[in-house]
Amino acid sequence: KAGGVKSAASPAAVAQAARDIFALHISGYPVERVLVAEALQIKQEYYFGLTIDRNARGVRCILSAAGGIDIELTAQEAPQKIVSVLLPPYFPGQKYEVPSELLRVFEAQESAAAAAEALAALIRLFNENDCSLVEVNPYILTIDNKLIAADAKIVLDDNALFKHPDLEALQNREEYSEDERAARRANLSFVGLTGDIGCMVNGAGLAMATMDLIELFGGRPANFLDVGGSSNSQKVVAAFKILLANKTIKVVLVNIFGGITRCDDIAAGIILAKQELGITLPLVVRLTGTNEEQGRKMLSEAGLAAEAAMAAAVRQAVAIAGSAA
Repeated sequence: KAGGVKSAASPAAVAQAARDIFALHISGYPVERVLVAEALQIKQEYYFGLTIDRNARGVRCILSAAGGIDIELTAQEAPQKIVSVLLPPYFPGQKYEVPSELLRVFEAQESAAAAAEALAALIRLFNENDCSLVEVNPYILTIDNKLIAADAKIVLDDNALFKHPDLEALQNREEYSEDERAARRANLSFVGLTGDIGCMVNGAGLAMATMDLIELFGGRPANFLDVGGSSNSQKVVAAFKILLANKTIKVVLVNIFGGITRCDDIAAGIILAKQELGITLPLVVRLTGTNEEQGRKMLSEAGLAAEAAMAAAVRQAVAIAGSAA
């Protein structure tokens, strides 16, 4: 739909189509490669996909005889055209039997048999490579009644990539910003945003709540950054380096609810970062939980204050960012 797919009937037309595509920016990214593929004569487009169903704690297979670029619209307007089945557990090496209700989507027995074989292979791929999504769309029936996976999408679970170095090597590093790459090297969870309040939080849920509260009080978070449940001072220093690389940040908000994380270790990391990095930006710190009194005392002796209440800390950070605008 963005103009990145073109048909061509001759080598000269292929060259011109490639030039046109290379000139595009799609979703903000410049086109760097063009795939030349055979044009197929399509009789019908199907969709099938595998995804994690977190509510059911299993893998769900979704199949439809109304595949193609508008499958999302089909799911909204004609859900009866979508067949959805929770799959039985998969064990490596087993002969996997595809549920029969999925195969009713295919009218011809020959097509159903071919689809069953393809689905069984996809289920193995999904499980053995720690995928969170495998989607074939369109899965096409050609005019000579052959089923072909004309396009596919695979989403891998980043947290399982350490088990699959061959897959990790396929990453396009240029699609990540420098701060995202630095966060990966430091084993930090980071997502860049467009605001001016830098956030350093322990725990993904608390990080999301912190950003929500910043928005509620009229501010704009510059990032999601989860330092995790460890009490590693060097992680705090690494997190500050990432935040300080963003020159639009006007204040750094550190929000720590200490459980496994110890507040005194976080305080030590903040003091170390201030010494090593020469931080001049205003810091707003909230410490509560394990060893919070020791942590606050350490910060106080270093000339830094720490709030106990999250709302008070967030209001303070939003006020500082607003006054610096």
